[in-house]
Amino acid sequence: MSCKKAQGFLAARDYEVKNQSDAGKERRGPKDALELARSAEKIVAGKGNKVITFDMKAEPPDEQTLLAHLLGPTGNLRAPTIRRGKTLLVGFSDEAYRLVLGKNLK
Repeated sequence: MSCKKAQGFLAARDYEVKNQSDAGKERRGPKDALELARSAEKIVAGKGNKVITFDMKAEPPDEQTLLAHLLGPTGNLRAPTIRRGKTLLVGFSDEAYRLVLGKNLK
């Protein structure tokens, strides 16, 4: 459901997706999730109305805290996950998407 909401958000604003993978086929566990997180400068994790931002340069969280926001119930990286520049957007939240991807409405 979250992926469909994310796709709707992106389509309504004419965002181009350069690389897309199927989370059901390409599993990314804790090791991969942490590697991806460490390559970002900022992580914005959204779930429903709750949005948490981590500054990975100034105040990176400990691994347990980070994994709690990166992994879903299956133990794999939450979907949808979007990388835009040096920002990693994890999970779907309308507020988080507007924060990272812009507020322009069409």
